[in-house]
Order: sequence, then C-alpha cells, then structure tokens
Amino acid sequence: MAKNQRYTNALHITFTATKAIKSGDPVQVGQISGVAQIDAAIGEKVTIWLDGSWDIPVTGALATQGLPVYITSAGVLTATATGNTPWGVALASKTTGTAPVEVVPLGYTAGATA
Repeated sequence: MAKNQRYTNALHITFTATKAIKSGDPVQVGQISGVAQIDAAIGEKVTIWLDGSWDIPVTGALATQGLPVYITSAGVLTATATGNTPWGVALASKTTGTAPVEVVPLGYTAGATA
C-alpha cells in the first residue's frame, strides 16, 4: 500500500494565507476554490473546504439557480463575469445588490489550455 498519501479525498486542504482571511470567506488559490474554515493572517496556515454549500454574500443579480458565481481580485463574490474568475455555482436566485445566497465552490478546476 502506498505510504505517501496526504489526503484521502483532498476536499479539506491547507494553504498558507497570502492575505488576511476570515472564517467563512470565499478563497481562491490558483485553480482551487473553497471556503476558509478559520481566520488566518498573512503567512499563517488556513484550512479550506472545497465541498459543501455555503451562504455567502454575492453582488449582482442571479436570475436562476445554477448560474456561475465569480470571485473578484478583492476576494468578493459577484454575478459579473467580466474581469473576474469563476469560483462556484449559485443554488438560488437573487435580485440586484449584495445579499447572501447559497453557493457551491468549484473545488478543483482544470487549468487553461495553451
């Protein structure tokens, strides 16, 4: 049996924070999207869950459930694709403005092709 396995399913992983993070914040590290489970200062380890659904504020309208949700460079979720990176999927609709909506992070995503 292999003895070099680190995680069985790799759904709850740990990274070094590159900015201050609060528990419950949406996080994206490279091609990995998840939700922080603990507060972390820059340079500290932070645990990120890549699975589950979460009530997180999203800016902008989501006409129907199942629409993509994006993350801005400031780490805020938005319905606006332009200039932002895919982060997850909405499990509910919402009107304009900023309000919590149930979202699912994408977890691991495929890298861009050359």
